[in-house]
Amino acid sequence: MDRTRSRTGAAIGSLTALALALTGLFTGGAGSANADSTDAGTRAVPKHAVTGYWQNFDNGAQVQKLADVQDEYDIVAVAFADATATQGEITFNLDSAGLGGYTVDQFKADIKAKQAAGKSVIISVGGEKGAVAVNDSASANAFADSTYQLMREYGFDGVDIDLENGLNSTYMTQALKSLAAKAGSGLVLTMAPQTIDMQSPSNEYFKTALAVKDILTVVNMQYYNSGSMLGCDGKVYSQGTVDFLTGLACIQLENGLAPSQVGIGVPASSRAAGGGYASPDVVNSALDCLAEGTGCGSFKPPRTYPGIRGAMAWSTNWDATAGSAWSTSVGAHVHGLP
Repeated sequence: MDRTRSRTGAAIGSLTALALALTGLFTGGAGSANADSTDAGTRAVPKHAVTGYWQNFDNGAQVQKLADVQDEYDIVAVAFADATATQGEITFNLDSAGLGGYTVDQFKADIKAKQAAGKSVIISVGGEKGAVAVNDSASANAFADSTYQLMREYGFDGVDIDLENGLNSTYMTQALKSLAAKAGSGLVLTMAPQTIDMQSPSNEYFKTALAVKDILTVVNMQYYNSGSMLGCDGKVYSQGTVDFLTGLACIQLENGLAPSQVGIGVPASSRAAGGGYASPDVVNSALDCLAEGTGCGSFKPPRTYPGIRGAMAWSTNWDATAGSAWSTSVGAHVHGLP
């Protein structure tokens, strides 16, 4: 996700998928797919939840204040935190000028109002241009300390990890565990890896998700801007299709993440990403396929996952630009899952 749209070249995704297929990485799951035993992320978040990224900048999508974010979004990820000169440390700078004079006091008040309405508001770290690096113990401590400070200053419920330029599982795990120790059991922790980052549990992002499974709310992988990728059956699927969404979700579901920790991340409109747009009907069919075994394409998951968390949109602003068609359709569908 970035300040224009998002990225990851389709050609790279396709070549990587084919290369992985040749090496035969996918030989089955870890057997924990329907053991939905991780409840850490359900404290302040509905069983089935919709996540939306709110843009702290104007890139041509409809400018919103937090108060304008559609009610269907249960988790609002503020995009994005900024890196400081200290490695691992983050801060937040409200783009008041770009958002029509939106003040910090209004922003904080809107966070409280969202929370009073039962929503969670978290700070997102990364994006395409995010330069936050957590590569040693010192930067892990700086990340945890500064993130906790932002939570206290603004009232954020937690953090979203959307690092698209590399992630060290050892030290990011250290940072997130340290943050959880400071923030307590109410921490909302989400992730938004790219498709390539979740193709195998040996990848650094996937390793991090599994290492923090006890405190992880949901992984909303970006099912777009990646070209064709492998599904959990070793076949290559094209982005924007039901098979792409279900086949790639299956990798996470069959390799250690609980259904409640898996969400489908998609562009809220065709203008919100460079490729991989999936219509609300496609997203809803994929959710039905995963939750109930209906609405599937050619790929049939090995089991159903009725605890599937839900869906994510980039972004609430692009959704608003398109008349909130995404949140109206997918939001209602997610909240109606069994």
